[in-house]
Amino acid sequence: MATVTRENIGLLNDKITLKLEKTDYLPAFEKALKDYSKKANIPGFRKGMVPASLVKKMYGASVYTDEVLRSVDRELIKYLETEKLDIFAQPLPMESDFRQLDMNNPIDYSFDFEVGLKPAFDLTNLAKLKSTRYKVIVTDEMIETEVARLQNRYGNMKDCEAVTEDENVLNVTFAEVDADGNEIEGGAKKDNSLLLKYFTDSFRKNILNKKAGDSVTLQLKSAFDTKEREWVMDDLGLDKTSDADAEKNFKLTITKVGLLEKKELNEEFFNQLYPGGEVKTETDFRNKVVSEIQAYWDVQAKNQLQHQLYHDLLDGTKIDFPQSFLKKWVKTQGEKPKSDDEVEHEFPSFLNQLKWTLITDKVVTENGIQVQPDEIKNFAKQQLMGYMGGTINDEEQPWIKDYTERMMKDRKFVEDAYNRLQSQKVFDWAESQVNATEKPINMEDFSKMVEEHQHHHH
Repeated sequence: MATVTRENIGLLNDKITLKLEKTDYLPAFEKALKDYSKKANIPGFRKGMVPASLVKKMYGASVYTDEVLRSVDRELIKYLETEKLDIFAQPLPMESDFRQLDMNNPIDYSFDFEVGLKPAFDLTNLAKLKSTRYKVIVTDEMIETEVARLQNRYGNMKDCEAVTEDENVLNVTFAEVDADGNEIEGGAKKDNSLLLKYFTDSFRKNILNKKAGDSVTLQLKSAFDTKEREWVMDDLGLDKTSDADAEKNFKLTITKVGLLEKKELNEEFFNQLYPGGEVKTETDFRNKVVSEIQAYWDVQAKNQLQHQLYHDLLDGTKIDFPQSFLKKWVKTQGEKPKSDDEVEHEFPSFLNQLKWTLITDKVVTENGIQVQPDEIKNFAKQQLMGYMGGTINDEEQPWIKDYTERMMKDRKFVEDAYNRLQSQKVFDWAESQVNATEKPINMEDFSKMVEEHQHHHH
């Protein structure tokens, strides 16, 4: 009869010794050989009439090993379930004095395994932490910018003969050239589209009155101010932080000149944006724009608070880990074993992810958080609406139902949706635990704060 003993060998790190007697595996080995004799298809013998001695000679060693290891697995799993051991990953075989498995000399065996035990811990008390829920102030400038963006987005482009005003849209080709204006072989080359007003005030005169087919030579640093230059350089595949790249010369060839005619602020435009007739006047339209801007920044503020709560939970919750065991386990993951240096490099990030997983599991278990199938279906519908630009008016249309049913059969989608929904519920719970003070903030300061926070944690 198999026996199992356990001893502590480190922090949350135990050694399990499994002693296997012959009677634990020998009957199964002999039965397996008989089954092989019945099924074996060997030339010169009728099926089911192969001598047991020949089957044993041909297959015995591998069958013997399989049955011994199968018995080990069975007894080990039974022990873990009986003792209710909550362990990380799987037990790791220890490098001990394993005796050669020999079917001609069946004996009692002893196998050693190492396990890492999951720790007990308490979550940090979020209610005691000072938290801030920011409220971005919607300004007149933000409203006007969004109104103009919508007018431009839905406006009509008309062709122009020449460049005459700042709002002209230029389709151009950038081609890198040397100091003499000769195109550099293998240099940066890219089509782009930009407004005349994106160029510096001093450079615009070089483009005024130009027509399709005309060219000018420019240096990025002098032709564009910092903001515009950075996205142009990025589009060209250059390093936007490099002074040397900013000083490169380009031949700019105009391929088309246009002018965007903005949509008029009238009921036809409002119905195009918001079908259903709820927006009839310019006042209604501007109020709608304000609510959408506020909703967007409220989501950003919520994300910022939840990002802070993630770090509060991660940094404030003390959890001990069986690090020695976990490093050995990490070393075995992948197509080939990792080196000690690779393990040390990966381990801090791995430990953070593991810690967050334990925290999430604890929150889910203690608060009965569940994700229902209907929530996953609704997630699929919302995703589809995102693809369609939010223009689905009847969610009960057959093609929408077919889409959601198809997605519910996609295992990867369901798992991803489940994890995302569960994660959001965990953050909603965390948000409900804090007494966040609301604080007004302007858009620039909020954006700068979020950027600095993210930079600090990366």
